[in-house]
Amino acid sequence: MAELAEAAGITVRTLRFYRERGLIPPPRREGRIAWYDEHHLARLRTIAALLERGHTLTGIADLTTAFESGRDVGEVLELGPPTEEEPVRLTPEELADHFDGEVTPENLAAALDLGYLATDGEEIVHVSRRLLDVSAALVREGVPLAEVLKAGARVREHAEALAALFAEALGPHVKDGDLNRLRPLAKNVVEAELSLALDRRLRG
Repeated sequence: MAELAEAAGITVRTLRFYRERGLIPPPRREGRIAWYDEHHLARLRTIAALLERGHTLTGIADLTTAFESGRDVGEVLELGPPTEEEPVRLTPEELADHFDGEVTPENLAAALDLGYLATDGEEIVHVSRRLLDVSAALVREGVPLAEVLKAGARVREHAEALAALFAEALGPHVKDGDLNRLRPLAKNVVEAELSLALDRRLRG
């Protein structure tokens, strides 16, 4: 326990408190020895990142309980139906492998703040396989993960504005207000306009 607390940068007393609140899973025991591993350390770093972003321990405990009770990942991440995105479950080691040394506490906090990541027991859940794959590809191309996350936050703002535009402009004219049927058409418009904008930028 003392070694885990030191690695996580917290006191043993704080670690005991987290255990009592059920925020980390129990250790593996061999006789009187309690063994902690990288999964426990990853959970502690996630807790620290959430606390830095203003989440309360009660809220973090509720999230952990929701996952471990089997609630749908999309529900816990507040995706809400309908969604075309496929969440991805990863161990902390697999997440690190995707981004080759760039999973720092700062980047982890930024990803949590964006809602890209959450925890589920000993696993990490990424909200979207497509976003995970694209982010990893950008990092392999030499773009720092911190910059990818900053860009993601800006894209999120524009995407929310586009979604609002479609809902406001098309909603009154859609039968039964079922905008989900127009989702493919809306995506095609955005993809085509983005392609044209990139053409203009490259011709610059």
